Amino acid sequence: MTVHLLKLCVGVDRIEQLEASIARRTAAGQPLVHHTRFRPKRAEEVLDGGSLYWVIAGFARARQRILGLDMVTLEGRGRCCAIRLDPDLVQTEPQPRRPHQGWRYLEPRHAPRDLSGTGLAEGAEEMPAEMVQELRELGLL
Repeated sequence: MTVHLLKLCVGVDRIEQLEASIARRTAAGQPLVHHTRFRPKRAEEVLDGGSLYWVIAGFARARQRILGLDMVTLEGRGRCCAIRLDPDLVQTEPQPRRPHQGWRYLEPRHAPRDLSGTGLAEGAEEMPAEMVQELRELGLL
């Protein structure tokens, strides 16, 4: 069974910043990896189609498919897990999330839906996350 990871996107206030970072790293030929202290104990489930969901400014806003989990040694950090990520960033329906340290497991039934094909009104992707959430709670989206 698939399980996802949920992670705060530290230092990023807007999804465009994350997109720009991915574009820079891809253009420079750098692998897209996120380093984390520990390898997930549920690695097999994560690798069974899991994604890394990014929390940006208090909302899960986007995800990247996880391609692999590798244990590596980094100078100054020691041993850690390198989460290899797909360069495609998929925007999701904004879902409020509280701050936390490290990553959390995210069951598929609790994961936010992808924006593509969700039937959102045209332009809703550009709305502030708080507005989308409020409109959804009111049943207007």
